[in-house]
Amino acid sequence: MTQHGRYWFSVLTFVVAAMVLLPSTAWASRLDNAYDGNIFSLYAGDGAMVPPRNSLADSLRRRRPAVLAFYLDDSSDCKRFAPTLSRLNGEFRTGADMIALSTDSLDPAEDASPDNPSYYWRGLIPQVVILDQNGEVVFDRAGQIPLEDLEQSLSMASGLELPEAMALRRTQAMEVNEINAEVVRTQ
Repeated sequence: MTQHGRYWFSVLTFVVAAMVLLPSTAWASRLDNAYDGNIFSLYAGDGAMVPPRNSLADSLRRRRPAVLAFYLDDSSDCKRFAPTLSRLNGEFRTGADMIALSTDSLDPAEDASPDNPSYYWRGLIPQVVILDQNGEVVFDRAGQIPLEDLEQSLSMASGLELPEAMALRRTQAMEVNEINAEVVRTQ
């Protein structure tokens, strides 16, 4: 091999080794079905939604309205819907329990009891089910649901009245990626 050939062989070997050994760049995108991590912390600014603070059985026992939000971290539809769920959680945190559940671990169970989230899951994502204080379903829909529809149903389920400004506004889907922070004062 000539001097010139050894040089190009060394350069090629270095380039191939760099491509194999160096870590690749990760690109998070809400428009693809790739796993990027927790969709609530990445796309909604509320990583505290997962894992849920309460179980459905606890909510039913305490007679608190519950929002079951079925999702997958690697679904573009769920990534786009995550900010809506986060906002709903912020508005109704004191009046209802938000229970976000990844469907990776759920099987639609025909023999599940009403205190098991699988009882309500229809195999669709994103899917939102709202239960009132008595455990009755007042809302069950899949897909990109407008925030106003969720607010109205949760207001009805919880008995909390919506402020007039909230009841009259119409929002539009937004493409945002922001981090929200909340300071909570403890006594």
